Amino acid sequence: MALTHPLNRKEFGSSDNLGKMMTSSEAIELLQSWVKNDKLVFHMKQVGHLMKAFAASKGYDDLTQQMWYLSGLLHDADWDQWPDDHCRKIIEELEARNQDPRIIKAIASHGPRYFGVEPDSEMDKMLYAFDELSGFLHAYSLMRPQGYEGMEIKGVKKRLKDKSFAAQVSREDIADASEKAGLSIEDLIQFVINNQLRM
Repeated sequence: MALTHPLNRKEFGSSDNLGKMMTSSEAIELLQSWVKNDKLVFHMKQVGHLMKAFAASKGYDDLTQQMWYLSGLLHDADWDQWPDDHCRKIIEELEARNQDPRIIKAIASHGPRYFGVEPDSEMDKMLYAFDELSGFLHAYSLMRPQGYEGMEIKGVKKRLKDKSFAAQVSREDIADASEKAGLSIEDLIQFVINNQLRM
């Protein structure tokens, strides 16, 4: 399958900028200035929240948690206004702002079938894993009277098999991301359920 948004590069950012990260408020300001779609803003906040929660669950320090959070929060920042330049625009913006190259690489690899960049680090792989799956679980929560409360893995898996439900969510990407992260789909689903961002 041909790449839909090939980045045609493998290097992102500069090693001179390791450890350089914008504040959460600066990232939210960027998000709000670029993204007008409230549902997309929620999705990015949800993924950022999950990324930070996962880093915290691994015992990583505050700076590492912030790095994971920013990669999740900003991964789709250019999708709303520049869908044809998806990923390229936010990568260029973060490079211009001298952000940590690990954040930029994670964003570049959150859709390997589309951008042609494989997720290598743990952070890369978890961003890929949480992106589609969190969107799917959110769609499922909206059709349940109690939302996430009482949601069970078996119910999610049943919906995953129903190709007509949330049809825009790639089951192939969810399965591939789970495999690359080295985590079962069940464990990933449970983590998202346990750590969902409340609206």
